[in-house]
Amino acid sequence: MCGTGVPAMNLAQSLLAALRDHGAREIFGIPGDFALPLFKEIESSGVLPLYTLSHEPSVGFAADAAARLHCSLGVAAVTYGAGALNMTNAVAAAYAEKTPLVVLSGAPGQHESRTGLLLHHQAKTLDSQALIYREITCDQVRLDDARQAPALIARALASCRRESRPVYIEVPRDMVGAPCAAVVPLPPQAHDAEALAACVAEILARLAAAERPVMMVGVEVRRHGLEDKVAALARRLRLPVVTSLLGRGLLANSDAPLAGTYLGAAGTPEIAGLVEESDALLLIGVIVSDTNFGVSRERIDLRQTIMALDGRVTLGYHTYPEIPLAALIDALLARAAQSARVCAVTPPAYPHGLAADDSPVVPRDIAIAINDLMSAHGRMPIAADVGDCLFTAMEIENTDLVAPGYYATMGYGVPAGLGVQAATGRRPLILAGDGAFGMTGMELGHCARYGWDPIVVVFNNAGWEMLRTFEPAAAFCNLGEWNFAEIAQALGGAGVRVRTRRELRDALAAAHGRRGRFQLIEVMLARGAISPTLARFVAGAKRLSAGARHCFPLPRGEGLRVREVDSPRVQNHVETQ
Repeated sequence: MCGTGVPAMNLAQSLLAALRDHGAREIFGIPGDFALPLFKEIESSGVLPLYTLSHEPSVGFAADAAARLHCSLGVAAVTYGAGALNMTNAVAAAYAEKTPLVVLSGAPGQHESRTGLLLHHQAKTLDSQALIYREITCDQVRLDDARQAPALIARALASCRRESRPVYIEVPRDMVGAPCAAVVPLPPQAHDAEALAACVAEILARLAAAERPVMMVGVEVRRHGLEDKVAALARRLRLPVVTSLLGRGLLANSDAPLAGTYLGAAGTPEIAGLVEESDALLLIGVIVSDTNFGVSRERIDLRQTIMALDGRVTLGYHTYPEIPLAALIDALLARAAQSARVCAVTPPAYPHGLAADDSPVVPRDIAIAINDLMSAHGRMPIAADVGDCLFTAMEIENTDLVAPGYYATMGYGVPAGLGVQAATGRRPLILAGDGAFGMTGMELGHCARYGWDPIVVVFNNAGWEMLRTFEPAAAFCNLGEWNFAEIAQALGGAGVRVRTRRELRDALAAAHGRRGRFQLIEVMLARGAISPTLARFVAGAKRLSAGARHCFPLPRGEGLRVREVDSPRVQNHVETQ
């Protein structure tokens, strides 16, 4: 407050300062008329840097990737209706994969909403957009009262960080300049210390009694910035560690006893056996989804696991609610003694040594060539799209990776790579198929404005190859042979098309040596040429669809009824039908 008692900031400035204070580092956006006052304030205030792109889904993907790598809030700013509604797929992906994304949407002013006229960009009612976003965000606020705005902003941002999911903040354009007090952050989420102590004691007892305990880590570990602590816990308890598919890239910079990534039938038998034969599988922040567990050649009984996810811990048939993951890890570290257990973990062996000859490139060659490149020059963060480029990434040395591994939306890779470089300053490697690149590849045209210079590898097989593995005779899986390498020059980058292993090796080396503009390598692949990991995944999925037995019962399974016991902090599954 200033000396006269009038707030020293306007509403937009208060909002931007709160975003910064809650961990946001940049804003990605596309302006529109209902959002112009907000964008003008973002630009003139300089509180957070603003990066504009060409298509709203790309804005959402870039902000999502930035949030993933700096373990804090990502921010996507758009206009009402045509802008915000165009970004719903990216926000849905962030919700599914637990990314703390803040959606800032401009909106009609209050006087406009009272004219009785339909407004441009309006779908059904003026509230339609907010109602749609209610389904894919964990909190929604409309800042139409400057006196209430600080409390609403604080609530929304606390929800975003606590639940690690998107929130929606609507800013009417006539409220941007309204005087507004500063936002006071809410205190951290409270938890029951006795319930936490009981939960930790039970987890440690279960692990100590087990003969084959295993830790699996997932996305919440990265979202809450817990990688170092989780690595320390694994070392203290001497637990072998695997990541889920969606958690790939976790612990890449730690000395945790990491065995690799669990992919069920799509992975290696060694890691599948390690997980599926465990008598105490500790899941930390792992989303229980089909991509993480679905293609499994053996049954994983989740009733026998320890699951820490979504602010609760489930052991067998009972649940400790309201146990924040960060508090759980801190308490485990405080209580756990150094284990005497022998933890013999064989680090995963990734392929190296590309035979640089004139043989046609297959996807595994791309992984080998990238491994050779990173062995020579250091690891790079990777942004991968969905499809065989993601499965190929499973054979690349463990490094920071962002990818839509669960929601599996196409078009993520290129804008995510731009978000990675904006957020971290590190040069990323982008992997995308030709179908996905056709959706968002033009965003590379913004690299020159911002000084970004990613290396982009396009897997071009003139089709949606992953889909063709399931429907090989279908013409609808075919695409034309577009020459993406030639487009690169027009967008301010450099492009080359390669067909042989020798050309691939040389192109990667040349791309790495050139800085200052993006480098695009278009790898021409024969139809039917897929990675070994994708081949295993497809085989497993086909067995399941043909009726092969596949189940991993959830704790709240059929034949069980839930009863609340006396303690409000513990739910027990004790009554059978």
